[in-house]
Amino acid sequence: MFGNFEFSNPEFFWLLLALPVAIAWYIWKRKKQTAPVKISSLKGFKTGSSILPRLRPLLFILRLATMALIITALARPRNVEVSTKTKTTRGIDIVIAIDVSASMLAKDLRPNRLSALKTVAAKFINGRPNDRIGIVEYAGESFTKTPITSDKSIVLSALKSVEYNNIIEGGTAIGMGLATGVNRLKDSKALSKVIILMTDGENNAGQIDPRIAAELAQEFGIKVYTIGMGTNGMALSPVAVNANSTFVYDNVKVTIDEELLEEIASTTGGQYFRATNTEKLKEIYDEIDKLEKTDVEEFKYTNYEEKYRPLILLAGLLLLMELLLKYTVFRSFV
Repeated sequence: MFGNFEFSNPEFFWLLLALPVAIAWYIWKRKKQTAPVKISSLKGFKTGSSILPRLRPLLFILRLATMALIITALARPRNVEVSTKTKTTRGIDIVIAIDVSASMLAKDLRPNRLSALKTVAAKFINGRPNDRIGIVEYAGESFTKTPITSDKSIVLSALKSVEYNNIIEGGTAIGMGLATGVNRLKDSKALSKVIILMTDGENNAGQIDPRIAAELAQEFGIKVYTIGMGTNGMALSPVAVNANSTFVYDNVKVTIDEELLEEIASTTGGQYFRATNTEKLKEIYDEIDKLEKTDVEEFKYTNYEEKYRPLILLAGLLLLMELLLKYTVFRSFV
Protein backbone atom coordinates (compact mmCIF):
# COMPACT_ATOMS: atom_id res chain seq x y z
CA MET A 1 0.00 0.00 0.00
CA PHE A 2 2.81 2.40 0.92
CA GLY A 3 5.36 0.99 -1.53
CA ASN A 4 5.33 4.16 -3.66
CA PHE A 5 5.06 6.60 -0.75
CA GLU A 6 8.03 8.72 0.35
CA PHE A 7 9.09 11.93 2.09
CA SER A 8 11.13 14.21 -0.14
CA ASN A 9 12.71 16.13 2.80
CA PRO A 10 12.67 13.73 5.78
CA GLU A 11 15.32 15.81 7.59
CA PHE A 12 12.57 18.22 8.69
CA PHE A 13 11.28 15.54 11.06
CA TRP A 14 14.13 16.52 13.39
CA LEU A 15 12.00 19.57 14.21
CA LEU A 16 9.55 17.24 15.97
CA LEU A 17 12.07 17.12 18.81
CA ALA A 18 10.91 20.65 19.64
CA LEU A 19 7.47 19.35 20.63
CA PRO A 20 8.53 17.62 23.89
CA VAL A 21 10.47 20.76 24.78
CA ALA A 22 7.37 22.87 24.15
CA ILE A 23 5.28 20.54 26.34
CA ALA A 24 7.79 20.78 29.19
CA TRP A 25 7.91 24.56 28.84
CA TYR A 26 4.12 24.78 28.88
CA ILE A 27 3.82 22.71 32.08
CA TRP A 28 6.49 24.77 33.83
CA LYS A 29 5.06 28.09 32.61
CA ARG A 30 1.50 27.15 33.56
CA LYS A 31 2.48 26.82 37.20
CA LYS A 32 3.94 30.30 37.08
CA GLN A 33 0.87 31.85 35.45
CA THR A 34 -1.50 31.30 38.39
CA ALA A 35 -0.63 33.27 41.54
CA PRO A 36 -1.67 31.59 44.82
CA VAL A 37 -4.22 33.43 47.04
CA LYS A 38 -4.61 32.39 50.67
CA ILE A 39 -7.90 33.22 52.40
CA SER A 40 -9.32 31.92 55.61
CA SER A 41 -12.73 30.99 54.24
CA LEU A 42 -14.63 30.67 50.94
CA LYS A 43 -17.85 31.75 52.57
CA GLY A 44 -19.30 34.68 50.75
CA PHE A 45 -17.82 33.52 47.40
CA LYS A 46 -20.12 32.12 44.82
CA THR A 47 -18.71 28.92 43.26
CA GLY A 48 -19.62 27.67 39.80
CA SER A 49 -19.42 24.33 38.02
CA SER A 50 -17.89 25.54 34.69
CA ILE A 51 -15.44 23.11 33.08
CA LEU A 52 -13.89 25.79 30.80
CA PRO A 53 -10.81 26.28 33.00
CA ARG A 54 -10.08 22.56 32.72
CA LEU A 55 -10.37 22.70 28.93
CA ARG A 56 -7.92 25.56 28.56
CA PRO A 57 -4.99 23.15 27.67
CA LEU A 58 -6.99 22.41 24.50
CA LEU A 59 -5.54 25.61 23.02
CA PHE A 60 -2.01 24.33 23.56
CA ILE A 61 -2.90 20.92 22.11
CA LEU A 62 -4.26 22.61 18.97
CA ARG A 63 -1.02 24.55 18.62
CA LEU A 64 1.09 21.38 19.01
CA ALA A 65 -1.01 19.62 16.39
CA THR A 66 -0.58 22.61 14.07
CA MET A 67 3.21 22.51 14.51
CA ALA A 68 3.30 18.73 13.88
CA LEU A 69 1.26 19.09 10.68
CA ILE A 70 3.44 21.94 9.40
CA ILE A 71 6.63 19.94 10.08
CA THR A 72 5.18 16.90 8.28
CA ALA A 73 4.19 19.12 5.34
CA LEU A 74 7.77 20.49 5.19
CA ALA A 75 8.99 16.88 4.87
CA ARG A 76 7.04 16.76 1.56
CA PRO A 77 5.01 13.51 1.65
CA ARG A 78 4.24 12.28 -1.86
CA ASN A 79 3.36 9.26 -3.97
CA VAL A 80 5.88 8.28 -6.63
CA GLU A 81 4.86 6.47 -9.81
CA VAL A 82 7.67 5.31 -12.10
CA SER A 83 6.94 4.11 -15.64
CA THR A 84 9.48 2.90 -18.18
CA LYS A 85 9.53 2.86 -21.95
CA THR A 86 12.11 1.01 -24.03
CA LYS A 87 13.22 2.04 -27.46
CA THR A 88 15.24 -0.20 -29.75
CA THR A 89 18.00 1.96 -31.19
CA ARG A 90 19.87 -0.72 -33.13
CA GLY A 91 17.87 -3.63 -34.50
CA ILE A 92 19.39 -6.78 -35.96
CA ASP A 93 17.99 -8.78 -38.88
CA ILE A 94 18.90 -12.47 -38.67
CA VAL A 95 18.43 -15.35 -41.11
CA ILE A 96 18.91 -18.90 -39.83
CA ALA A 97 19.93 -21.16 -42.74
CA ILE A 98 19.28 -24.82 -41.86
CA ASP A 99 20.65 -27.87 -43.66
CA VAL A 100 17.75 -30.37 -43.96
CA SER A 101 19.56 -33.12 -45.84
CA ALA A 102 19.10 -36.72 -44.68
CA SER A 103 22.42 -36.70 -42.83
CA MET A 104 20.93 -34.17 -40.37
CA LEU A 105 18.99 -37.15 -38.91
CA ALA A 106 22.26 -38.59 -37.57
CA LYS A 107 22.01 -39.45 -33.88
CA ASP A 108 25.32 -38.06 -32.57
CA LEU A 109 23.27 -35.13 -31.21
CA ARG A 110 20.23 -36.10 -29.18
CA PRO A 111 17.72 -37.13 -30.38
CA ASN A 112 19.24 -36.21 -33.76
CA ARG A 113 21.06 -33.25 -35.28
CA LEU A 114 17.99 -31.58 -36.74
CA SER A 115 15.80 -31.93 -33.63
CA ALA A 116 18.60 -30.69 -31.37
CA LEU A 117 19.14 -27.74 -33.68
CA LYS A 118 15.44 -26.82 -33.65
CA THR A 119 15.27 -26.91 -29.83
CA VAL A 120 18.33 -24.71 -29.36
CA ALA A 121 17.34 -22.32 -32.16
CA ALA A 122 13.87 -21.85 -30.62
CA LYS A 123 15.44 -20.75 -27.34
CA PHE A 124 17.68 -18.35 -29.28
CA ILE A 125 14.69 -16.87 -31.12
CA ASN A 126 12.74 -16.37 -27.89
CA GLY A 127 15.72 -14.50 -26.48
CA ARG A 128 15.74 -11.94 -29.34
CA PRO A 129 12.49 -9.98 -28.80
CA ASN A 130 13.74 -6.83 -30.53
CA ASP A 131 15.09 -8.44 -33.72
CA ARG A 132 13.60 -9.63 -36.98
CA ILE A 133 14.33 -13.25 -37.85
CA GLY A 134 13.80 -15.38 -40.95
CA ILE A 135 14.43 -19.05 -41.77
CA VAL A 136 15.95 -20.63 -44.89
CA GLU A 137 15.99 -24.37 -45.62
CA TYR A 138 18.44 -26.02 -47.95
CA ALA A 139 19.58 -29.45 -49.06
CA GLY A 140 20.33 -29.98 -52.79
CA GLU A 141 18.42 -26.72 -53.36
CA SER A 142 17.18 -23.97 -51.06
CA PHE A 143 14.07 -21.93 -50.35
CA THR A 144 12.80 -19.40 -47.82
CA LYS A 145 10.77 -21.01 -45.06
CA THR A 146 9.75 -17.61 -43.68
CA PRO A 147 11.01 -14.11 -44.56
CA ILE A 148 12.47 -11.91 -41.82
CA THR A 149 9.74 -10.82 -39.43
CA SER A 150 9.39 -9.46 -35.91
CA ASP A 151 6.46 -11.83 -35.25
CA LYS A 152 8.18 -14.53 -33.19
CA SER A 153 5.12 -16.79 -33.24
CA ILE A 154 5.40 -17.06 -37.04
CA VAL A 155 9.14 -17.77 -36.86
CA LEU A 156 8.75 -20.39 -34.14
CA SER A 157 5.91 -22.07 -36.02
CA ALA A 158 8.04 -22.19 -39.18
CA LEU A 159 11.00 -23.58 -37.22
CA LYS A 160 8.82 -26.28 -35.68
CA SER A 161 7.71 -27.43 -39.14
CA VAL A 162 11.29 -27.73 -40.44
CA GLU A 163 11.99 -31.40 -41.15
CA TYR A 164 13.68 -33.70 -43.60
CA ASN A 165 11.58 -34.60 -46.62
CA ASN A 166 12.34 -36.29 -49.91
CA ILE A 167 10.66 -33.55 -51.92
CA ILE A 168 13.74 -31.33 -51.78
CA GLU A 169 16.53 -32.50 -54.07
CA GLY A 170 19.20 -34.48 -52.21
CA GLY A 171 22.66 -33.19 -51.47
CA THR A 172 24.11 -30.24 -49.54
CA ALA A 173 24.05 -26.94 -51.44
CA ILE A 174 25.83 -24.69 -48.95
CA GLY A 175 26.28 -21.96 -51.58
CA MET A 176 22.57 -21.99 -52.43
CA GLY A 177 21.53 -21.84 -48.78
CA LEU A 178 23.87 -18.93 -48.09
CA ALA A 179 22.81 -17.08 -51.27
CA THR A 180 19.14 -17.40 -50.35
CA GLY A 181 19.91 -15.93 -46.93
CA VAL A 182 21.78 -13.06 -48.57
CA ASN A 183 18.82 -12.44 -50.85
CA ARG A 184 16.54 -12.17 -47.80
CA LEU A 185 18.81 -9.58 -46.16
CA LYS A 186 20.30 -7.54 -49.00
CA ASP A 187 17.53 -4.91 -48.95
CA SER A 188 17.30 -4.76 -45.17
CA LYS A 189 17.68 -1.31 -43.58
CA ALA A 190 18.88 -2.77 -40.27
CA LEU A 191 22.24 -1.55 -39.02
CA SER A 192 23.33 -5.14 -38.42
CA LYS A 193 22.57 -8.12 -40.67
CA VAL A 194 23.48 -11.69 -39.70
CA ILE A 195 23.20 -15.17 -41.21
CA ILE A 196 23.62 -18.25 -39.02
CA LEU A 197 24.44 -21.05 -41.46
CA MET A 198 24.42 -24.66 -40.21
CA THR A 199 25.52 -27.78 -42.07
CA ASP A 200 26.87 -31.23 -41.32
CA GLY A 201 28.58 -31.95 -44.62
CA GLU A 202 30.34 -30.62 -47.69
CA ASN A 203 29.10 -28.53 -50.57
CA ASN A 204 28.15 -31.10 -53.23
CA ALA A 205 25.12 -29.60 -54.97
CA GLY A 206 23.66 -26.34 -56.25
CA GLN A 207 24.67 -23.83 -58.91
CA ILE A 208 26.28 -21.22 -56.64
CA ASP A 209 29.79 -21.54 -55.24
CA PRO A 210 29.79 -20.92 -51.45
CA ARG A 211 32.76 -18.55 -51.78
CA ILE A 212 30.89 -16.43 -54.30
CA ALA A 213 27.90 -16.35 -51.94
CA ALA A 214 30.24 -15.29 -49.12
CA GLU A 215 31.57 -12.43 -51.24
CA LEU A 216 27.99 -11.32 -51.93
CA ALA A 217 27.28 -11.36 -48.19
CA GLN A 218 30.38 -9.25 -47.60
CA GLU A 219 29.30 -6.76 -50.29
CA PHE A 220 25.92 -6.28 -48.61
CA GLY A 221 27.45 -5.95 -45.14
CA ILE A 222 26.10 -9.30 -43.92
CA LYS A 223 28.01 -11.17 -41.23
CA VAL A 224 27.90 -14.97 -41.42
CA TYR A 225 28.32 -17.29 -38.46
CA THR A 226 28.90 -20.87 -39.64
CA ILE A 227 28.26 -23.97 -37.51
CA GLY A 228 29.53 -27.44 -38.36
CA MET A 229 27.10 -30.04 -36.98
CA GLY A 230 28.49 -33.42 -36.01
CA THR A 231 30.81 -35.31 -33.70
CA ASN A 232 34.43 -36.12 -34.47
CA GLY A 233 34.77 -39.57 -36.01
CA MET A 234 31.81 -41.84 -36.69
CA ALA A 235 28.09 -41.14 -36.24
CA LEU A 236 24.99 -43.30 -36.53
CA SER A 237 23.47 -41.91 -39.74
CA PRO A 238 20.78 -42.90 -42.25
CA VAL A 239 22.26 -44.89 -45.15
CA ALA A 240 19.15 -46.39 -46.82
CA VAL A 241 15.37 -46.45 -46.74
CA ASN A 242 13.27 -49.50 -45.92
CA ALA A 243 10.18 -50.50 -47.86
CA ASN A 244 8.04 -48.95 -45.13
CA SER A 245 9.85 -45.58 -45.62
CA THR A 246 11.86 -45.87 -42.41
CA PHE A 247 15.61 -45.28 -42.44
CA VAL A 248 18.34 -47.83 -42.12
CA TYR A 249 21.10 -46.51 -39.83
CA ASP A 250 24.77 -47.34 -39.79
CA ASN A 251 27.96 -45.73 -38.50
CA VAL A 252 29.26 -43.26 -41.05
CA LYS A 253 32.36 -41.08 -40.91
CA VAL A 254 31.50 -37.45 -40.23
CA THR A 255 32.93 -35.25 -43.00
CA ILE A 256 32.47 -31.49 -42.60
CA ASP A 257 34.26 -29.02 -44.86
CA GLU A 258 35.53 -26.96 -41.95
CA GLU A 259 38.02 -25.12 -44.13
CA LEU A 260 35.18 -23.82 -46.31
CA LEU A 261 33.03 -22.83 -43.32
CA GLU A 262 35.96 -21.00 -41.71
CA GLU A 263 36.62 -19.16 -44.97
CA ILE A 264 32.97 -18.08 -45.29
CA ALA A 265 32.97 -16.77 -41.72
CA SER A 266 36.32 -15.02 -42.12
CA THR A 267 35.28 -13.35 -45.40
CA THR A 268 32.16 -11.83 -43.85
CA GLY A 269 33.56 -10.94 -40.43
CA GLY A 270 31.80 -13.76 -38.61
CA GLN A 271 33.06 -16.84 -36.76
CA TYR A 272 33.10 -20.59 -37.31
CA PHE A 273 31.93 -22.99 -34.59
CA ARG A 274 31.90 -26.79 -34.32
CA ALA A 275 28.94 -28.42 -32.54
CA THR A 276 30.06 -31.92 -31.58
CA ASN A 277 27.16 -32.47 -29.18
CA THR A 278 23.93 -30.84 -28.02
CA GLU A 279 25.56 -29.01 -25.11
CA LYS A 280 28.20 -27.55 -27.42
CA LEU A 281 25.47 -26.39 -29.78
CA LYS A 282 23.76 -24.57 -26.89
CA GLU A 283 27.05 -22.89 -25.98
CA ILE A 284 27.53 -21.78 -29.58
CA TYR A 285 24.11 -20.14 -29.75
CA ASP A 286 24.74 -18.47 -26.38
CA GLU A 287 28.03 -17.12 -27.74
CA ILE A 288 26.38 -15.75 -30.88
CA ASP A 289 23.67 -14.22 -28.69
CA LYS A 290 26.39 -12.37 -26.75
CA LEU A 291 28.24 -11.29 -29.88
CA GLU A 292 25.16 -9.88 -31.60
CA LYS A 293 23.45 -7.57 -29.11
CA THR A 294 20.61 -5.19 -29.88
CA ASP A 295 21.03 -1.75 -28.34
CA VAL A 296 17.95 -0.90 -26.27
CA GLU A 297 17.46 2.52 -24.71
CA GLU A 298 15.27 2.75 -21.63
CA PHE A 299 13.39 5.90 -20.65
CA LYS A 300 12.06 6.33 -17.13
CA TYR A 301 9.18 8.69 -16.38
CA THR A 302 8.54 9.67 -12.75
CA ASN A 303 5.24 11.16 -11.67
CA TYR A 304 5.03 12.79 -8.22
CA GLU A 305 1.70 13.29 -6.45
CA GLU A 306 2.29 15.80 -3.64
CA LYS A 307 0.44 15.15 -0.37
CA TYR A 308 1.53 18.17 1.69
CA ARG A 309 -1.30 20.51 0.67
CA PRO A 310 -4.03 18.80 2.77
CA LEU A 311 -1.68 18.94 5.77
CA ILE A 312 -1.15 22.69 5.33
CA LEU A 313 -4.90 23.26 5.02
CA LEU A 314 -5.58 21.20 8.15
CA ALA A 315 -2.83 23.04 10.04
CA GLY A 316 -4.36 26.38 9.02
CA LEU A 317 -7.79 25.17 10.15
CA LEU A 318 -6.46 24.14 13.58
CA LEU A 319 -4.64 27.45 13.97
CA LEU A 320 -7.82 29.36 13.10
CA MET A 321 -9.79 27.22 15.60
CA GLU A 322 -7.24 28.02 18.31
CA LEU A 323 -7.50 31.76 17.68
CA LEU A 324 -11.30 31.66 17.67
CA LEU A 325 -11.43 29.75 20.95
CA LYS A 326 -8.77 31.95 22.49
CA TYR A 327 -10.63 35.20 21.80
CA THR A 328 -14.16 33.88 22.37
CA VAL A 329 -14.81 30.93 24.66
CA PHE A 330 -11.54 31.14 26.62
CA ARG A 331 -11.15 34.90 26.52
CA SER A 332 -11.69 35.28 30.28
CA PHE A 333 -9.09 32.63 31.08
CA VAL A 334 -6.21 33.67 28.83
